[in-house]
Amino acid sequence: MTSTLAPGIPGVLLAGGLARRMGGGDKPMRTIGGRSILERVIARLTSQCDGLILNANGDPSRFAAFGLPVVADTVEDFPGPLAGILAGLDWVAANRPNEPLVLSAAADCPFLPHDLVARLYRALAEQDAQLAVAASAGQSHPVIGLWRVSLRDELRRALVVEGVRKASLWTARYRLATVTWPTAPLDPFFNANTVDDIAEAERLAALDEASP
Repeated sequence: MTSTLAPGIPGVLLAGGLARRMGGGDKPMRTIGGRSILERVIARLTSQCDGLILNANGDPSRFAAFGLPVVADTVEDFPGPLAGILAGLDWVAANRPNEPLVLSAAADCPFLPHDLVARLYRALAEQDAQLAVAASAGQSHPVIGLWRVSLRDELRRALVVEGVRKASLWTARYRLATVTWPTAPLDPFFNANTVDDIAEAERLAALDEASP
């Protein structure tokens, strides 16, 4: 891999969580600034990715209005975002077998950066890394990154046989590029986990819309 210009890369939006801290339901369907979080994520990534799919469990018809393929976890008992990433890698391997990379992003992060894919891909190429993940404010965000489809069987083994659940434990096994984004005027990886976070997201939405 020598070019640092990102090719067409499909993306998987991770919406398979149980949202326990919000009392259940689909976090990405919560509304901020008059638009659902998921609508904001899709709008932010459509121009950066060559197609999007949605990882979600349960009845897929609730997401029909978004017009995206919906893929459920293939590992039982809601083992976390790694299962959603695996579902995305499996879908791409089956439906777009010539694609080597997949972007993953949390579907409850409404302010993702406009240069997410380009910067992750550049770091992957320049550092000859196997994976690339985002970071901000001294914190890595391992479920927001670029993944090699060729690693999907290793990920499946880690989930099913080894019981690995934490994304950072799995990414630590590989040559990892970490790309840091600034947090002014807002952290682009802010995610809405609680009811209070929704109120904060309303404030940040105004900052996001005012930024270039």
